[in-house]
Amino acid sequence: QVQLVESGGGLVQAGDSLRLSCAASGRTYAMGWFRQAPGKEREFVAAISWRAGITYNADSVKGRFTISREYAKNTVFLQMNSLKPEDTAVYYCAASQRETPRTTRGVDYWGKGTLVTVSS
Repeated sequence: QVQLVESGGGLVQAGDSLRLSCAASGRTYAMGWFRQAPGKEREFVAAISWRAGITYNADSVKGRFTISREYAKNTVFLQMNSLKPEDTAVYYCAASQRETPRTTRGVDYWGKGTLVTVSS
């Protein structure tokens, strides 16, 4: 099985940047990021196919967030720029052995989550 270890969350002000990282212990076909704000459903943020490196982004983060990977280290990153208070959420690393995870149904493994809080 795959184990996912996340890091990089924290408390920042609006307009600041953060970089999240997620290291996977086993090989996967694709990885991505989801987030869940208080009282809301878990939603897709970004994903990347493992072999080709094709990226996908939610409309809400396009132009601000960038997903990338270090293939040899089984590690995925999420660079978050121009953060807004509405970005406040627990961010979850996700991995799939079936497809690039753009919905929760496409996720096979979840990380424990890292909290990102953006103050106004």
